[in-house]
Amino acid sequence: MGRNKTVTLRDIAEATGFSINTVSHALKDKTDISKQSRALIQKKAQEMGYIGNASASYMRSGISKTIAIILGDISNPHFSIMVREIEAYIRNFGYTPFILNTDEDEENEYKAILSAAQKNVDGIILCPVQKTHDNIRFLQRTGIPFVLIGRRFADEDVDYVVCDDENGGYIAARYLLELGHRDILFLNASLHISSAAERLEGFRRAFSESGVPVNPKLVYSGSAQAGGWGDVLAEALKQHPSVSAVLAFSDLIAWETILALKNMGLRTPEDISVMGFDDIQSRFRFPVLLTTVSSSKRTMATAAAELLLKKIQEEVREQVILKTKLIIRETTQPFYAGSNMR
Repeated sequence: MGRNKTVTLRDIAEATGFSINTVSHALKDKTDISKQSRALIQKKAQEMGYIGNASASYMRSGISKTIAIILGDISNPHFSIMVREIEAYIRNFGYTPFILNTDEDEENEYKAILSAAQKNVDGIILCPVQKTHDNIRFLQRTGIPFVLIGRRFADEDVDYVVCDDENGGYIAARYLLELGHRDILFLNASLHISSAAERLEGFRRAFSESGVPVNPKLVYSGSAQAGGWGDVLAEALKQHPSVSAVLAFSDLIAWETILALKNMGLRTPEDISVMGFDDIQSRFRFPVLLTTVSSSKRTMATAAAELLLKKIQEEVREQVILKTKLIIRETTQPFYAGSNMR
């Protein structure tokens, strides 16, 4: 079945009895047309299946009213929460989001930036892959206003909104140390990711302040396929049975850890305490009440959207670091000598 004939402004004008100019203004919701007439015309346009020509509008104004949001994986609740908040914020200003996944792959990231540029987006919010600097420099050359979210480049003078990851790693490790844990397994992301590198810095600072040496063999920095963190955990516990707590880079890894421990016949927190990062549970209800670090998802998302809209209007430069805080729930408890004998 072929596509229906495109409905034009002239068609709507003939159907309503208004002039083409009046119809055009009404569909743009301009106030020089009465509210009653606007409502009538907009209703008729909807009934007739009218679709405005965004390309023609862009050619006239140079404004597309679209913003690209480029993230690692929209299926990750951490990212989906932020997309929801960004969308809600920019909608108030008449913008529509254009969402792209990179799957944490630099080639996909380049294609996503290129696709966004080809669609004439007014701005881009990007959580960068960070395996190279090439894509961020390509984005700079396009001239499209952009803001990084969640990650930053220490050696690139660009706008970003991130949480205080160093402090997040610090308060998480300090809390576990204060509970008496010493053999703490850190399941961290790859260190080319700024948030992972900074959380490790904070982790080490907490140990240093406590006078406890960090066991480098208990710091895992890398990635794993879905379900693969259980294998990483199993190998770590095999090599280091004295581990009494696990700090995970994300809540998703923490929940995977808890499930893997359960499959090994180990209880959380009775046998091993587990801590996450992101506080996804602030939006979703799960049976496991996870101790975690809040990374200010809503504030981060709205701050990034606000900054981008400001950059679209004028030349500004802002680098925002948001506070992180400890959220204590039920997956951690004090360590007592002999309490995790396995």
